[in-house]
Amino acid sequence: MKSTNPFALWRWEDLFQNFDNFSSGFLRTLQVAILALVLSLVIGIIIGILSTAHNLILRSIARVYVEIFQNIPLVIQIFFMYNGLAMAGLVLSEFTIGVVGVGLYHGAYIGEVVRAGILSVTKGQQEAAYAQGFSYTQTMRYIILPQMVKGILPPLTNQAVNLIKNTSVLAIIAGADLMYAADSYASFSLNYGPSYVVAGLLYFILCFPLATFSRKYEEKLKKNDSLVVDIPEVME
Repeated sequence: MKSTNPFALWRWEDLFQNFDNFSSGFLRTLQVAILALVLSLVIGIIIGILSTAHNLILRSIARVYVEIFQNIPLVIQIFFMYNGLAMAGLVLSEFTIGVVGVGLYHGAYIGEVVRAGILSVTKGQQEAAYAQGFSYTQTMRYIILPQMVKGILPPLTNQAVNLIKNTSVLAIIAGADLMYAADSYASFSLNYGPSYVVAGLLYFILCFPLATFSRKYEEKLKKNDSLVVDIPEVME
């Protein structure tokens, strides 16, 4: 008779016999995270620049975007894209919803990182650039953005870690991601303990190196008396 211990050896053996589900889910999570991160970086840079523009309308557009995506839970946004848009005739795949949904959501937070980074560069440098005949776009491209990259790298890395973890929300729409694979296996095998432990370890493998890099790089900047941009954390 098999042991009923939730972490019995036979449960682990069964899990590793079905590990293909976890590896495919891990790969799907990695794909969604990479594409969503690229999308969120593009959106974040645009929102960050608009947030510091001289034009009130552009600043207002950026503010509205940030407030909407920061104050509506990600799970609701995913459900809206999966069910609401489908009812309107726009049916998106789970993979597309993952990339777009997570990308739009974290684009708002990265936009705040970029905004804080731009504001951290002394105003005198902007005035000097304008005095040299630089336009606003040229000032951003050649003066402001290159200087702020080093300072915003730690909070950007933290955003990447949060983004990877938030891809797990795809499990609620059967997104074939790592969390969905773990939950599906646990449901039919009843091996809940090993399933969630392995899923947690796989997320850890993805997130820990980034979190460690962020912490060490931030410590290095502080030792060198360099500016580290302070931004609010993502609300989980």
